[in-house]
Amino acid sequence: MNFHLETERLILRELRLTDLDGLFELDSNPKVHRYLGNKPVKTIEASEKMLRSIINQYEERGIGRWAAIEKSTGDFIGWSGLRLNTEFVMNGYDKFYDVGYRLIPRYWGKGYATESGKAAVNYAFNTLKLPELYGITEQGNEASHKALLKIGLTYVEDFYFEKEQMNLRWYVIKN
Repeated sequence: MNFHLETERLILRELRLTDLDGLFELDSNPKVHRYLGNKPVKTIEASEKMLRSIINQYEERGIGRWAAIEKSTGDFIGWSGLRLNTEFVMNGYDKFYDVGYRLIPRYWGKGYATESGKAAVNYAFNTLKLPELYGITEQGNEASHKALLKIGLTYVEDFYFEKEQMNLRWYVIKN
């Protein structure tokens, strides 16, 4: 996969092994994981395993999260984009596409989640021709809730995710 998409301020591209340090910075930060079950990674090996899993998703599913690169600096700021979930049942769905994002805290509050999320929705509907797309946040994550609404998703309901023992919110947008 050689994916490349640009927005006004970002380059979205496939994640690569060279993104490992940035991914570790992202996923080892407790602030990032506050609404993700409070389980930041402890080792770079854990980040590498996650990175290889995403790279594998490109081959197996034709889609996976994308690296988000700030155009003005060339910095890795986190990831964004689409994912085909097939690993577990969530809110009654066992196979669904979702839009998501995860950014290093110094890039929070700049509109990057919304900007990259809108590009992902556009790609999902205009390139992949998906009929719908879902979003998920932890119930207390107001910033992510607001970003999903700005992207165009509609809040549907709260649900309890047994696997991770978390109270989550479920969103949808239809093509």
